[in-house]
Amino acid sequence: MAAQKKIPAVLSIGGSDSGGGAGIQADLKTFCTLGVFGTTAITCLTAQNPVRVAHVEAVPANVIIEQIMAVFDEFPVKAVKTGMLYSGEIIRAVSRAVRNLKIKTLVIDPVLIATSGARLLKEDAIKSFCRELLPLATIVTPNILEAELLWGNKIKSKDDMRKAALCISRNYGIGCVVKGGHLSSGNIVYDVFVIKNKEYIFEAPRIKVVETHGTGCTFSAAVTSFLALGKSPHLAVKYAQKYVNNALSSSLKVGGHTSLGWGMQYF
Repeated sequence: MAAQKKIPAVLSIGGSDSGGGAGIQADLKTFCTLGVFGTTAITCLTAQNPVRVAHVEAVPANVIIEQIMAVFDEFPVKAVKTGMLYSGEIIRAVSRAVRNLKIKTLVIDPVLIATSGARLLKEDAIKSFCRELLPLATIVTPNILEAELLWGNKIKSKDDMRKAALCISRNYGIGCVVKGGHLSSGNIVYDVFVIKNKEYIFEAPRIKVVETHGTGCTFSAAVTSFLALGKSPHLAVKYAQKYVNNALSSSLKVGGHTSLGWGMQYF
């Protein structure tokens, strides 16, 4: 019998997207492509497609914890990422689990504000998110709108991105990558990463696509994958940017919509 290949296990704690383009579904596609074993703890069930979100049903916090514990009972999880957490109760429960399980590698996709500007986290949950969960992160991956909320100022330039990433990183003692896809920066997209007062700026050509649904989830899942595979934080972010860019470049038509091409490797 041939020797079996060993791959690291990772856990995604987040919402289910019935349309398959974001959330847990996007995470699992990314994990599979990048060679890690994906496990999940679902926080919210959504009835959605690329056009609309028809319904969101939060999973009880105790059931979320049961999912997390069931995974940790049997798998040596190398890295964890969080996505849509939705409420203060869920954030507090997940934060306790992260501390109790002594999770050392945690990637937080804030999922605070969608590209459309819609709030994805209840207003009363923002304080719990910042106070209890954010300081536990290895890396947080806000988009421009989310970084503005966490920084407290408008971001209008690459220099503003640098200031926001540095401030968030110092305030919470974590790595912060501010993603520049929503910034008007011509034909180049910049992602600014700050960790332990070191700054990295990654560039990628802007891919002109109609739909970008799931890029944030895919980016954070890729960062999680590369950390689990033993890459350093700055390389994990660099490779994740390239992976998402390749996924956009190889997008696929599914009916009347455009899906990311998750099958593309980062190299």
